Amino acid sequence: MPTSCFPRLLCLSLALLALSAFNVTTAAASTLWNWTYSGIGITAGGTFTTEDAPDADGGFLITAITGTRNGSLITHLQPAGTAIPGNEPFKVDNLVFIGPEPQLNDHGFGFATADGNFTNPFFADFLPSPGYLEFFSTPPFTDGLGPEDSELPIQFAATPVPEPTSSLLIVSAFAFGAFWRSWPNFVSRK
Repeated sequence: MPTSCFPRLLCLSLALLALSAFNVTTAAASTLWNWTYSGIGITAGGTFTTEDAPDADGGFLITAITGTRNGSLITHLQPAGTAIPGNEPFKVDNLVFIGPEPQLNDHGFGFATADGNFTNPFFADFLPSPGYLEFFSTPPFTDGLGPEDSELPIQFAATPVPEPTSSLLIVSAFAFGAFWRSWPNFVSRK
């Protein structure tokens, strides 16, 4: 093989490597979201990890959660199909929607915090003026509202986080392609 072919083969190899990395990135089965909600005396926010593909109704299944509620660390997501302690029989489905409003349904999602409390934000479509509510449950867990439990109005928002890695890899692939096409002109100038 002539030595003049080596730079072209190197560029081709790098371009193929960049494209294969792009394909691995886009095949990921999850999406990261930023989420937040607040109300009187309530501030919560963090990130969700959801499945990439929505269900038939457009809902993305939340598979993991991080963040805080009023400064208390979120420790885990309540499993879909179960109720948070103290809010039986209202089961969460852990679905989030891109929009338009509402981004949660009447089941919402649930999570536990490091201080031993549980929370279930949801969209209350049954109210005269539909809106988001947060059911907050504290030990000892009883059916219905316990002495420290609450169900208060909140403002909720969630947005998928763009994947900068994919964009960077696309730009890199185009740059390698442009370099590859210009290589013969570059070599002939020497």
